[in-house]
Amino acid sequence: MKKELEIYIHIPFCIKKCAYCDFLSGPQDEETIELYVSSLLEEIQAHASNEQFTSDYEVTTIFLGGGTPSVLNTSQIHRIFETLTTSFKISQDAEITIEANPGTVTREKLLTYRTCGINRISFGLQSTNNEELKLLGRIHTYEEFLESYQLARESGFDNINVDLISAIPRQTVSSWEETLQKVVALKPEHISAYSLIVEEGTPFAKMYGEGCPGEYDLPSEEVERAIYYRTEDLLLGAGYHRYEISNYAKERKECKHNLGYWERKEYLGIGLGAASLVQNTRYKNVDDLSYYMERSSDIKAIQENVEKLLLQEQMEEFMFLGLRKMEGVSITKFENTFGKNIDECYGVQIQKLVEQGLLERKNGRVMLTKQGIDVSNYVFGEFLI
Repeated sequence: MKKELEIYIHIPFCIKKCAYCDFLSGPQDEETIELYVSSLLEEIQAHASNEQFTSDYEVTTIFLGGGTPSVLNTSQIHRIFETLTTSFKISQDAEITIEANPGTVTREKLLTYRTCGINRISFGLQSTNNEELKLLGRIHTYEEFLESYQLARESGFDNINVDLISAIPRQTVSSWEETLQKVVALKPEHISAYSLIVEEGTPFAKMYGEGCPGEYDLPSEEVERAIYYRTEDLLLGAGYHRYEISNYAKERKECKHNLGYWERKEYLGIGLGAASLVQNTRYKNVDDLSYYMERSSDIKAIQENVEKLLLQEQMEEFMFLGLRKMEGVSITKFENTFGKNIDECYGVQIQKLVEQGLLERKNGRVMLTKQGIDVSNYVFGEFLI
């Protein structure tokens, strides 16, 4: 029986860098984008020459992320998937996702995605308020999102995610509710709702970082917490269940690819800076674009930070990644995976967190309580010995 493998492909290009973004991405000319795609194909083929991937694994999910993968033209998308399908064994029911920015998709692109087997699209909307979009540095308006969303539906997409960001400067609970209600009315299958983090090195850090003039434009802790609770209440009432800290889905529409990360399934990252977990070894590709494009066919040359995880590290990841899911971690699966009793390894930590009201044991699982979700980073840290 073949083992499951997830594939992530990084497209590090966008039309304009958003003011809050610290991802490995940025604008680039068409010639460089074309050269990068050719390098991606070389890396895919190099992985395919490894018998381990071609004989031992079946690909169950593919995720094109960025950046903005929808900046690629139809020929580039077609060549990527043609190479993938000839290089790997891909499951017939694989979940295949592409991230897209509103305003960057056309009917032709969307139909090409469908022809290539892409069956899930994730739109980076972030807000339905045009002033908030402008402040974030987004390239689109809410109206352009609506056009892109409708085009996706008309092109046959029946699994759509919408990304949203809360705690935007000067945002209120009511303005956030308005965004949620407008998105819910469209009935996407999945909604990701993230809270803004002001990252170092971004334009936002200079505008809204600690000690900066705009620091007090950020919502207060009380407002941010009210937004946080209102999100779950409103989405639950609209038929979305919360299956992970920041993710909500209609029944059976959870993102399988992201669930794979939290369940420590093996994944192969392809492209600039892409991370991998294969046979309990973590590594990532280099971040230098020129170097990557020169050496993409030499797998060893483009890998860095290669780390074979010790058993203790594997168990730690099992706990703090698995606890991101609302269903928590399975006690039986822990013991079957590691051959150890969960209480022998983490009984003290679990009992302490249960007594603090942050974890609970239920139906053979350990999971965050509502209070535990609020301080999840603290809970996760308790499992790092």
